[in-house]
Amino acid sequence: MFQTLGIADFDALFEAIPDELRSDELDIPEGLSEMEVMQHVRKLASKNSTDLVNFCGAGFYDHYIPAAVDALSSRGEFYTAYTPYQPEASQGTLQAAFEYQTAICRLTDMEVANASLFDGGTALIEGIMMALRQTRRNKVLVDTGVNPIYREMLRCYTRNISIDYEEVQISNNGLADRAAYADVLNDSVGAVVLQNPNFFGCLDNLTELIDSIHEVKALAIMSVYPMALSHVETPGAMGADIVTGEGQSLGLPLNFGGPYLGFMATKKKYVRKMPGRIVGETEDGQGRRGYVLTLQAREQHIRREKATSNICSNVQLCALRAIIYLSLVGREGFLDVGHQCMDRANYAWHKLMAIEGIEPAFNRRFFNEFAIRLPKDASEVVSTLVDQGIAAGFPASRYYDGMENILLLAFTEKRTKEEIDIMVTKLESALKA
Repeated sequence: MFQTLGIADFDALFEAIPDELRSDELDIPEGLSEMEVMQHVRKLASKNSTDLVNFCGAGFYDHYIPAAVDALSSRGEFYTAYTPYQPEASQGTLQAAFEYQTAICRLTDMEVANASLFDGGTALIEGIMMALRQTRRNKVLVDTGVNPIYREMLRCYTRNISIDYEEVQISNNGLADRAAYADVLNDSVGAVVLQNPNFFGCLDNLTELIDSIHEVKALAIMSVYPMALSHVETPGAMGADIVTGEGQSLGLPLNFGGPYLGFMATKKKYVRKMPGRIVGETEDGQGRRGYVLTLQAREQHIRREKATSNICSNVQLCALRAIIYLSLVGREGFLDVGHQCMDRANYAWHKLMAIEGIEPAFNRRFFNEFAIRLPKDASEVVSTLVDQGIAAGFPASRYYDGMENILLLAFTEKRTKEEIDIMVTKLESALKA
């Protein structure tokens, strides 16, 4: 091998690594027994604060997960059979994916969905790539009301490819700035990325803006929070071309960051440009109902340069959890969860607005999340309350300059009014300290 590579020894393989970044030794400790490893891991785990009362959101939410979701998704028939390459042997998995796609279409009011993607951020990236393939343009406009974690991912993905990436600042009222878009929308734009509710929880009717996007023959991509679709106007009704989102709230635990679920839906006329896999319903030669992978434009199936993505198979199990969750709560249950989220958020809003010094950051309609302006640094307040057992929200200054006093709070059906009262009381005390 060395002769073929034209090198003298093993160290030559690493010549590209600067000396200051190399380690003299691997410093691997002695092995441990199974019992010793378990003791060590439990000791590490005990350092985590797992009993915080959680008011954080920012794209990831602490919703209740029925016990049956874990019980059903961990059954061996599903847990190990997540790659449905042989339809004759994968009917259960394929049907679950088909039902998942149907549910996503109903939630978003779109015509077709795939099954599925890694998470909300990568789903948004895939949506952009899909839109640019369709419009054959290379410019994308991204609203700064889009989750900043997603935008950081977009900047990373687009940095070294021929995509002209431009961000459009939100207006002072927390919504997409129509005047700013009027200045930058032209026939060079292939895609515009919006979010509703946006990162600050503000709800917006984007119909007219999407009409303006269509006037320059660009595609509108909307990132959405699925729970909000229980009561908020759907992206399909607003005219969105591609809809993506984070499906974590549909039966997936927070899990310190994953694995999560990205969903995507679009109009049927764009289906050939859609990444991932699409399961379809059909009949066999004897007229019996069956399911197959109707579209699978992955690099495993076609020439790599013609593939739309390299999405892996682990998303299937997360999609399974989502459809189990949606099937268990049902239509009325889903509406009830959304109503409870809104109820808790409105209750908290009125309590917080009664505290001297607290103001709304953006006095707009919201679903279950909103931003407030504090009379002192939000990061300091959050740190104080964490020490008292409360994760009191997300300081906006982590991603937005000039927002040191802005705190983003989220409320789900798990948060009781008693917990909200305690949080409000402790927050008021922290502001007075």
